[in-house]
Amino acid sequence: MSLRIAPTRAARALSLLRTVQYTHPPSCPCHSNPGHHHGPSSSIRNVAKRSLATPLHASQQKEYAFEMAASSIRFGAGCTKEVGMDFKNMGAKKVMVVTDSTVKKLDGMRQVVEGLEAEGIKFEVFDGVRVEPKDSSIKAAIAAAKPYQPDAFLAVGGGSVIDTAKLMNLYTTFPDADFLDFVNAPLGKGLPITRGLKPLVAVPTTAGTGSETTGTAIFDLVEKRAKTGIAHRNLKPTLGICDPINTRTMPSAVHASSGLDVLCHSLESWTAIPYYERTPRPTNPINRPAYQGANPISDIFSLQALRSTVKYLPRAVADPDDWEAQSQMLLAATLAGVGFGNAGVHLCHGMSYPISGQNPGYKHAGYAVDVPIIPHGVSVAVTAPAVFKFTGASNPERHLAAAECFGVDISQVRKESAGEVLSEALANFLVKLGDQPRGLKALGFKKEHISGLVEGTIPQARVLMLAPSLDATNLDVEREQLTRLFEDAMEY
Repeated sequence: MSLRIAPTRAARALSLLRTVQYTHPPSCPCHSNPGHHHGPSSSIRNVAKRSLATPLHASQQKEYAFEMAASSIRFGAGCTKEVGMDFKNMGAKKVMVVTDSTVKKLDGMRQVVEGLEAEGIKFEVFDGVRVEPKDSSIKAAIAAAKPYQPDAFLAVGGGSVIDTAKLMNLYTTFPDADFLDFVNAPLGKGLPITRGLKPLVAVPTTAGTGSETTGTAIFDLVEKRAKTGIAHRNLKPTLGICDPINTRTMPSAVHASSGLDVLCHSLESWTAIPYYERTPRPTNPINRPAYQGANPISDIFSLQALRSTVKYLPRAVADPDDWEAQSQMLLAATLAGVGFGNAGVHLCHGMSYPISGQNPGYKHAGYAVDVPIIPHGVSVAVTAPAVFKFTGASNPERHLAAAECFGVDISQVRKESAGEVLSEALANFLVKLGDQPRGLKALGFKKEHISGLVEGTIPQARVLMLAPSLDATNLDVEREQLTRLFEDAMEY
């Protein structure tokens, strides 16, 4: 893609480049507020001086470093057939193939089976993965894996399959662990994963979650009526095989929902608080979270994923035979996975977990399931116009840069209007995409549900800590802010 900058746009381009530079901000009245802004930074040399002068034991001090971790990625049409050779190269003897009952019948699984058999790799197939998994289905999958004692895992499917395989890998490596040991605090103990897991190869069949690149696995914790998960770098797949042929069987509704997840992954990681504003600084690098806040490397992936999604998702949804759009959306999902897998997500995802977990009975058209379901992409996108209107003041430049990706002429837009402009651009995009619920009301939620949604969001500390403009230090204020956000998200 060529980049041409007209003279009249030079100032805007320069402003954007300054915006994406993340080190330490200069001293200013806003610096004491972690969510206030991400303004232009002081020099890296000053950062180093500050960092070296700061004692590591001061755990409540702000972060001073970020880490990048992502799976190895192979991208290309037809590369699924190489998976048998990959396991042979790893020295694997017994592979557990993880999938669901629908994907099991598709060509991607046929390619996988032929590849394993061609290399003489022994394997067993577990096809009991639940779409939008619950803790009960995760535990059933773990119970199925333990007797087989595989030395490697292969996940073939969407995010639900890949996330389930990650947790099968984790709990067969730590067979005596309690299920809540590694689950994100405060719902679980949030213990770090102290050693490497078995090899896991992920073959995505949807273009959305980016789970093939990340150390995150999400599921419903039924007792708490909220989604949660486990996040640690050691959870990420060894290799993600991204073969666009495998996404051609996605129904239009799945294309749309998966693509909306990419949209929010990129927007949330692009607008998350900068890594150097996160507290507390870990006392040991093993405790540095996977979701760290926006940083100069994640920015590149997140912004490109946003541009690609805006350009190609409408085409992918409208025409299942648009090969270029399908391929580009799979690539965008992977790019966004690298971005949010290190920077993190915030309010759209934090609010989505109780939306899915407290579904009043909505069943999304186009999903071949007999139970009520709010697809993950729908649950995150339905609050997006309200969320980015709320966060706009935290960093107007970034919100305007995002709005420009939607085709908005931002040359005359005031900074104070950044949130409203991005919110309107998002709403227009969602409406034009078609067949999307325009707010929580369309999902069956009513005003009396809002308090339950708020209480289901508050425990999502892992992502809320990265939310700009949200005061997570004062529970009463946080509850009031979330209540207003859910009220604003009822209809757009």
